[in-house]
Amino acid sequence: MPAHNSPFSWMLAAAMLAGFARGGDASAQGAAPPPSVSVTPVITHQVTETAAFVGRVTAVDKVDIVARVPGFIEQRYFTEGQHVKRGDLLFRIEQQTYKAAVEQQRANLAKARATEVNAALQLERGKELVRDKNIPQATVDQRAADEAAAQADVMQAQATLDQAEINLGYTEIVSPIDGRIGLANFTVGNLVDPSSGKLATIVSQDPIYVIFQVSERDVLEYKTRMAELADKAGHVTVHVKLPNGSTYPHPGLSNFLDVQVETATDTVAVRAQLPNPEGLLLPGGIVNVTVDRGTPRSALVVPQSAVLLDQAGHYVLVVDASSKVELRRVTTGIEEGRNIVVTDGLKEGEQVIVEGIQKVHPGQIVTASSVRGH
Repeated sequence: MPAHNSPFSWMLAAAMLAGFARGGDASAQGAAPPPSVSVTPVITHQVTETAAFVGRVTAVDKVDIVARVPGFIEQRYFTEGQHVKRGDLLFRIEQQTYKAAVEQQRANLAKARATEVNAALQLERGKELVRDKNIPQATVDQRAADEAAAQADVMQAQATLDQAEINLGYTEIVSPIDGRIGLANFTVGNLVDPSSGKLATIVSQDPIYVIFQVSERDVLEYKTRMAELADKAGHVTVHVKLPNGSTYPHPGLSNFLDVQVETATDTVAVRAQLPNPEGLLLPGGIVNVTVDRGTPRSALVVPQSAVLLDQAGHYVLVVDASSKVELRRVTTGIEEGRNIVVTDGLKEGEQVIVEGIQKVHPGQIVTASSVRGH
């Protein structure tokens, strides 16, 4: 039998093939590149400690338009929802009855004045006659009383005319404030009077109030902080988030702290005034309110996506100078937009992993690429 067909040669060949296979696998493993991750440096940022509340938007001015005299609505001069100015005509109540009342009272005033003139002339004649003792003094006294009564009648007629003119003026209902007017509750042709309720409502738009409730503890901390500051203005900056999650572009200032605690909730109402030039804030709406608790300070921040949580607490994965992953326990603070403050566990400039965290573990060598700063 030839040597190459011996059992020994077959075993040797198999062993060599197995060795080549193992060597090939080892070469393949050694050639696998380290996983890629995205990192960003820990940076120092000016942050302001804040507190979050829920607030309700309230108009600075709100007026319910009502009829002050009875009558049928003759004309409406606005479009529901439009902006109106102070003094703009809104409704007209039919005026014929009120114009007639004015004319009647003018006639009564003219008559009273004529009576007054006559009484004054009679008194003067009486004074001349009594000097010649042609009439008794009692007659002169009576004429003086008549003249005083005539003067009183003139005053009464003037007051009645004034009231008639006021009532005529009330037939034209004008806007007392600038703002937007709502739905008209009565249409042309309806009979209205002071008991009919509101004809429409006007609310001012700019500026606008946001009212929110804070705890007694918040109030005490705020007053303590104000006492420590040189500035005794007593106002805090207020930021608002709209219902769609976007940040309202105009911050405001608090301008009122309620004088008592609401016993049902053990909270105190705070009111802030904000500009509202675009009309984004609507009276009656609910918004998230963020209040600055103090002045800006320097702090270390990292993206929130870099911070993980397990049973032991918060941690981040740091890539050191040798491209090795290190697990670092951290103490976190307030959130700043997409970032979060880290008060302990990191140093400025250290590289934390923000993308690819799921692919790596502590002690592993990685390929790190920087992402845009935060």
